[in-house]
Amino acid sequence: MRRSAWHGCCRTAFALLAGGASVAHAQEAFTQSDFGGVGLLQTPTARMAEEGEFSFVLSRTTPYTNYNVSMQPLPWLEGSFRYTNVSNRLYGPRSLSGSQTYKDKSIDAKVRLWQESRWLPAVAAGARDVGGTGLFSSEYVVASKRAGPFDFSLGLAWGYMGARGDIANPLDILSDRFSTRPTGGTGTGKFSINKFLRGRPGFFGGVEYRSPWDWLILKAELDGNDYKHQPQKNNQPQRWPVNLGAVFRLNRNVDLTVGYERGNVVTAGLNLHSNLARHVDPPKTFDPAPEPLAAAAASSDVPAPQRTAPEQVDWHAVADRLRDNAGIDVSRIGRRGSELVIHGEQQRFFYTAEGVGRATRIVDRRVDDSIGWLTVSSERNGLPIVETSVHRPRFVELLDDRLSLADFRRSVEQDPVTARDEELLYRAPLKRFTGGTSLGYQQNLGGPDAFVLYQVYGAASGTFNFNRNLWLDGVLAVNLANNYDKFKYDAPSNLPRVRTDLRQYLTRSDVTLPNVQLTGTRRLCQDLYGLAYAGMLESMYGGVGGEVLYRPFGERWAVGADVNWVKQRGFRQDFSLRRYHVITGQATAYFNTGFHDVTVAVSVGRYLAGDWGSTVDVSREFANGARMGAYATITNKSGSAGYGEGSFDKGIYVSIPFDMLLPHSSRSRATLLWQPLIRDGGARLNKRYTLYTLTNDLDGDLFDKNLEKIRE
Repeated sequence: MRRSAWHGCCRTAFALLAGGASVAHAQEAFTQSDFGGVGLLQTPTARMAEEGEFSFVLSRTTPYTNYNVSMQPLPWLEGSFRYTNVSNRLYGPRSLSGSQTYKDKSIDAKVRLWQESRWLPAVAAGARDVGGTGLFSSEYVVASKRAGPFDFSLGLAWGYMGARGDIANPLDILSDRFSTRPTGGTGTGKFSINKFLRGRPGFFGGVEYRSPWDWLILKAELDGNDYKHQPQKNNQPQRWPVNLGAVFRLNRNVDLTVGYERGNVVTAGLNLHSNLARHVDPPKTFDPAPEPLAAAAASSDVPAPQRTAPEQVDWHAVADRLRDNAGIDVSRIGRRGSELVIHGEQQRFFYTAEGVGRATRIVDRRVDDSIGWLTVSSERNGLPIVETSVHRPRFVELLDDRLSLADFRRSVEQDPVTARDEELLYRAPLKRFTGGTSLGYQQNLGGPDAFVLYQVYGAASGTFNFNRNLWLDGVLAVNLANNYDKFKYDAPSNLPRVRTDLRQYLTRSDVTLPNVQLTGTRRLCQDLYGLAYAGMLESMYGGVGGEVLYRPFGERWAVGADVNWVKQRGFRQDFSLRRYHVITGQATAYFNTGFHDVTVAVSVGRYLAGDWGSTVDVSREFANGARMGAYATITNKSGSAGYGEGSFDKGIYVSIPFDMLLPHSSRSRATLLWQPLIRDGGARLNKRYTLYTLTNDLDGDLFDKNLEKIRE
């Protein structure tokens, strides 16, 4: 089954790209090629975008239309994935996919080997279509050198980009096998390394001219492809090998490219791009204004609460104010001598420092000077996570601009939550029930039934709290609109159908219960957390399970494990169950390398189809919390005939805090996941809660890098 899944809020991500972002771009912001990735038209250059750049490129060069997403997670690493629509070839037999045209999917990567210096050019190496059918596969080395407004590039490519075959393969001296490049694809979803650097290569290159006008960039390119050896016998005429193009920068987030390629084809491309690392959040016009400090309030016409000793404060009113203005759902408030401690869960502000700053303002207006320190003891679903303490007088000096942020940092402490004597001033009553409604969207891309299969649904969610560590919650979803009537193809599979029954789950009922579960949490001891759950755990599985996580305070690593007994749910996603059941779970080690904030997570265990293997997830998190990552799963069924199309599981994702997108603060995220093929091998349980996520407030780096938010 050729199936691609995008999960999360795609509309929000594209709103970010289309112009909602305000980003400071460097003067040398490089443009994207027809295939995505920084380049000229058909070919890449050795240039890299700014780290954090995220681009969506739609380009049309008859008979190909490319839909590209490119990411720059590191200064020297570029990654892209792409769908290519071949408009003059059918997807397959008309009995299967009707008149739908052929869709090819692929993954590209480019690595900069060294940067440009005064005398030497920048040099990069890369590969196209390394994870797909290999129809457009190509490997290359390219150098780029700037001279004033001109940027020259010259490269050597094997495969599609070098199909003209200008010279004999230089690698023939190593082995005769490099002289011939295998023909045909390698199987959908497999890495086509059997073709790497084989066959006669061709030269490519060109020049990019930055005009005196910021909105215009001109390109000229020598194409290394003669279009006489196109995949699917789709050869194209070429009058001359020089391509010409112009890029019009409509604004800081939108580029329009027009070109003339192969000497006979007019081309066009649209690039929507934003830098996630440098993104400036929109003004939070729907957030309440932070309270002024006591001194500022006294000099204004606004009446301020009277400052009193802690024993005389109306703490119930303060707790309400902390919820409404600082986003803290208070569980209790206590005193340790001159230190006031607020225990609660941050439910509004993505950046912890912002909630702490607002809480300090609220306390400053109501409590006398007997309190010198304010501590917010962060909780998450009943788990104590971290204590953040602020020296109150120094905070006042910071807001009065009498103290720099760097000096103030020495007056902020983050400590593990430990049992300490505390005078209880207030205990909040437990809110038994919470709920809400929302709209949702899901889609599947690239299948034989239709390129885009989508559903818009309404969802109602509710939570009943037995106590702060035990709750029952669930989601009811109602279909509003979809085109799943076209969804008729089930992929062949020799493994238990643990995921490839997707069509059945999406089409059997308009009203579903994707999740209903009882969940409990507990801190088992210092730095050791526990989670247990039972119910309908996700749309396809119900059962029971548990997880433990050891995450030492102040460390960059954590280890955990989960084990689950699950049974397959009925296709209508109600309370019925099918016969298939399995014990599944993984042990996982997490490590923040400290190198460009790259985190590596390695899991080992048993998957839903009963296969055993390992998943490696590598992600880069930027200072504002945006994240780019990729994962791959290999099991004892990978590469076997039993696994089927795709050979092993893999995916690329982008996770963007809603706080970066919305005019109000939010702790939620929009996650965009591209999973080329949904297969049965390497499939994991989609748990609603994970301990690593629940303990994210232990990430001291995110707090330190956004400490300036404490002023807001």
